[in-house]
Amino acid sequence: MTSSYETSATPRGPVDSSRIPRYAGPATFARLPRLDEVGGRTDVAVVGVPFDSGVSYRPGARFGGNAIREASRLLRPYNPAQDASPFALAQVADAGDIAVNPFDINEAVETVEAAADDLLATGARLMTLGGDHTIALPLLRSVAKKHGPVALLHFDAHLDTWDTYFGAEYTHGTPFRRAVEEGILDTSALSHVGTRGPLYGKQDLDDDAKMGFGIVTSADVMRRGVDEVADQLRQRIGDRPLYISIDIDCLDPAFAPGTGTPEAGGMTSRELLEILRGLVSCNLVSADVVEVAPAYDHAEITSVAASHTAYELTTIMSRQIAEARAQEKAAK
Repeated sequence: MTSSYETSATPRGPVDSSRIPRYAGPATFARLPRLDEVGGRTDVAVVGVPFDSGVSYRPGARFGGNAIREASRLLRPYNPAQDASPFALAQVADAGDIAVNPFDINEAVETVEAAADDLLATGARLMTLGGDHTIALPLLRSVAKKHGPVALLHFDAHLDTWDTYFGAEYTHGTPFRRAVEEGILDTSALSHVGTRGPLYGKQDLDDDAKMGFGIVTSADVMRRGVDEVADQLRQRIGDRPLYISIDIDCLDPAFAPGTGTPEAGGMTSRELLEILRGLVSCNLVSADVVEVAPAYDHAEITSVAASHTAYELTTIMSRQIAEARAQEKAAK
């Protein structure tokens, strides 16, 4: 789909780190221009949602977006793993934060959905930085308005398909049950990746399967390898519009200690990045990286992993935008 950003325009890229030190100046994602600096029109909008009122254990993910931005100062404009310069292929800009009510979850969910609607209406795809996983529901609602029910790849230690916590329907452990109930997911193409750890009971898995989710555990990734896992996911997704939601706790606490509900036995950051690189042929329409809680981090380990994860996702979207434009041009 062509963005509202002019196809003939040369994208404005990040600040030149050979002239201005990486540690100088404001921390936009990858040192990219702000949305207002590109006329409010972009192909990929990187947007933060500083919200963590839906957490069930340790708070702090409201600070995740800015921590990821700070860690992203070290990102460079050429991605050798994908042989692409994402910020030259498409206009990527930092859209700032969606300011949400920290005292009213229902209102916060509505605010995120409305803001996402506005950004998607410009033709942009979203690369959202959380925030806790509650925000995935309003983001999926917004994306489904544009694309219809979407395929979902959910990278997480946890299922996030529980019914309620303390009677609350909107929490970071319930977004994907709500999304299935609302009909905004394509239930023939749903997968969890990286799940592990104890559950409340076997019924959790039974309920999850009834919703249509397939599961690739972190142990599966270790035993089967990233290439086989990526191939399985590609086959399940097909050419459907795809949304990828990544809870940073899909990584082992050795690679992502800065998160609210860590679980032992997770994936390595290398495994996560390689699986994502194997999904470049999928139709990625938007994505999020959530649950980075920098207060529990060490030496920015978690924020660095999250920034590289968002970089790979942004590269995939930029490549697809550029390829679509090239095809349109050739067809004229």
